[in-house]
Amino acid sequence: MPPSGGSPVEPPSGSEGGVMLSDVMGRDRSINLFAGFLRDIETAFRRLEDSSQNTTVLAPLNSAVEKLPRKPWEDPQDYGALGPNAYEGGEGRERAQQNLRKFVEAHMVPLSPWAEGEKVRPIGGDRELWWEERDGAKLIQPDAIEVVGIAGEVANGQVWIIKGVCHLT
Repeated sequence: MPPSGGSPVEPPSGSEGGVMLSDVMGRDRSINLFAGFLRDIETAFRRLEDSSQNTTVLAPLNSAVEKLPRKPWEDPQDYGALGPNAYEGGEGRERAQQNLRKFVEAHMVPLSPWAEGEKVRPIGGDRELWWEERDGAKLIQPDAIEVVGIAGEVANGQVWIIKGVCHLT
């Protein structure tokens, strides 16, 4: 069951700097699962609407999200502590929403352009990420996640399509 507790954030009604990341997130069908998660996290989506905050979004392919051993809002520690109903009821939905926020924010680098080799912590994460070009491929390090392409480049950043998911720690 998806953790959304409310309706998705409405599209921007008129951003000042032209086309924003929020406008292009849902355009590429290969990343629509992640785009949907992002729209469910109001603080993350608002950042993508903000022309004063540049961001590089590392959007995993649908296939990468589908290969995860569990849903992005599930945490094995929650199941260990709370049992199989860890995400039931109001507290469970809130817990799932917090986990999903962490997942989404682990895929948001708080700058754009992002220079090769520049180490930066994602908005939600403790690990530093950087990228490097190797054998003609752009790889997000330290996990060598391949960048498939750029889904959008707009006034406040870029959306990079990646073949894997970024880990939180």
